[in-house]
Amino acid sequence: MVDCIFMLLDIKAFLNEHAVAGRLYVAYSGGVDSHVLLHVCAGVPALRSRLTAVYVHHGLQAQAQAWGEHCQHSAAGLGVSFELLRVDARARAGQSPEEAARRARYQALAALLAADDAVLVAHHQDDQLETVLLQLFRGAGVQGLAGMPVALPLGAGRMLRPLLNIPKPAIDAYALAQALCWVDDPSNQNGDFDRNFLRNALVPQLKQRWPSLAKTVARTARHCGAAQEHLAEMATAALIPVLNAADNTLHLPLLLALPEGKQALVLRQWCQRLGLKMPSEAFVGRLLAEVAMARPDSVPVLYSQGRCWRRYRDTLYCLPPPTPPLCTDLLWDTQQPTLALGDGRQLAWLRASTGIALSCWQQARVAVRFRSGGETIRLPHRQGRHSLKKLYQEAAIPPWQRALLPLLYLDDQLAAVGDTWIAADFYQEQADACIRLQVHLKQPGQLARL
Repeated sequence: MVDCIFMLLDIKAFLNEHAVAGRLYVAYSGGVDSHVLLHVCAGVPALRSRLTAVYVHHGLQAQAQAWGEHCQHSAAGLGVSFELLRVDARARAGQSPEEAARRARYQALAALLAADDAVLVAHHQDDQLETVLLQLFRGAGVQGLAGMPVALPLGAGRMLRPLLNIPKPAIDAYALAQALCWVDDPSNQNGDFDRNFLRNALVPQLKQRWPSLAKTVARTARHCGAAQEHLAEMATAALIPVLNAADNTLHLPLLLALPEGKQALVLRQWCQRLGLKMPSEAFVGRLLAEVAMARPDSVPVLYSQGRCWRRYRDTLYCLPPPTPPLCTDLLWDTQQPTLALGDGRQLAWLRASTGIALSCWQQARVAVRFRSGGETIRLPHRQGRHSLKKLYQEAAIPPWQRALLPLLYLDDQLAAVGDTWIAADFYQEQADACIRLQVHLKQPGQLARL
């Protein structure tokens, strides 16, 4: 059994296959699986200088500090660099403790990686079995039944699972043969966690009846993974004509013209493009019935995964929850090129040949407010005054964006609405004698999406 791991795992060949040229980080918990992975990697002299063992300190158990010290000592004994990362793994509303810890762990590991780097994790064949069973019991589709992939992007680099096709008994036999010393997490015996219940109570009984269960289920996962690749290609091809790539919204008439099954496929692919978890069948059904197919004059909204799902006219949006606008005036020192709006956006002014007269800008008291209702404005080259409500409707600005448009006042007179309209009383056309406004995110080069 010890030879089995050497036959199945040539770590140098594995890394060459995945073209890993940079740093190698081993996610090292101190348990037997990650210790074996670290030991195998450290056993290749050419890799040792690129190798770092990383212990993620979740702070959830009293032994966590001692386990970190054990990991540091073990890494030193193997001649490997060591790093300890502390994370906040407390579960948020709607999160399970396992999900919160996993998310915190992967975020911390992702922050380490440059473009050519990889983090190696010690998931093995029996972990894949548990994952597929959990997904099956939760009613997952093909993507869920594909289980864990061998490789996937993480941060600027990648996450790799070199042991994914290695059976757990081979790993344990290797650890005993090499006289490795590892730690056992007592929470692994807690049957309140679904994975622990599977591992400790259900899987042993299944293996008594089907001894090759882990191997055959891993094969099923690979088949599902291949099928999912084809489905993803089909979904992407169906999504592209429906997608407004500039703002990642969907054009509803084109979406609703698709067959019902393909509508759901497109919505799931859209979620993947947005970096969200795969939505449930029930949520996809609600999104279609309650939002996408709502009356054209309604403004329905659903909330899921910390996002707002909205329809306006012929467009389907997935947006972060809006930040309420400030209730007080923001005074703008006209000598400063930008003004922070307090919600991740900022207003900037720049010289232009059309816009607000520079002389007015420099001499006025400049303040920014947000809509309270009833505002009107007279526009250049148009007759009469216009309510902002009518202008917003005319410009097809969604209702939830309207309260976030900054209104610029010069000496208490409305001079501009964001970077969209300028009042006729302040508008001028003269070479390099005007200013124009732009709304930006705080990160340079990114225009704000309201």
